[in-house]
Amino acid sequence: MMLTLDHQTCKSNSLPAWSALTALSLMLLGCTTVETQSFNVVKSGNVASALIAADADFSKYNQLLAVDMGIFFPKESHTPPEDIRRIRQIFRSAFLNELQDYSIVSTPGPSTMKVQATLIDLRNASSATLMGLRKEIRDIASQGELLFLMEMRDSETDAVLARAADSARTPTFTTSAANTTDWTGVEDAARHWAILFRQFLDQNLSH
Repeated sequence: MMLTLDHQTCKSNSLPAWSALTALSLMLLGCTTVETQSFNVVKSGNVASALIAADADFSKYNQLLAVDMGIFFPKESHTPPEDIRRIRQIFRSAFLNELQDYSIVSTPGPSTMKVQATLIDLRNASSATLMGLRKEIRDIASQGELLFLMEMRDSETDAVLARAADSARTPTFTTSAANTTDWTGVEDAARHWAILFRQFLDQNLSH
């Protein structure tokens, strides 16, 4: 199955009213410039949904530019900044462990693919917050859901090559004085999703 989707790029300086501490992945924000891109829907037993760009040529890539993980909590969640930093470090360690067999570089290039994982917690998000997200994120995310998003892009053009999403793990994060972050659950989710990301890469990228 092929889908033609609107792919949005940010060229606006206006931001929705969520906290600068929690809006850590600007790629999620709704934007003004719209580009159309076609994707093939890929069936995979490993992730809930996966799309591959119709014009993606993975044979040209032999190294990765690993972008820091994005973490998005809406302003309604009140997750402490120190928890966000620790969550990011746990996920970073898990991902670097899974990617160690790949050639990792720090600058874009013609044979370099940019990869990024983003954790999107919409379990306490309002409908207004959901509508403020980028359209292609709204197409795969649901209010009340914790979503793990994997993206592969050309490092020079930033064109999306593949996108996959999964919501099989739901660790508890601190959102108020009534609950605390389940760090064992976070570490389990990080390992699980790091393995999924590695498998997704292995399926599409020779190394």
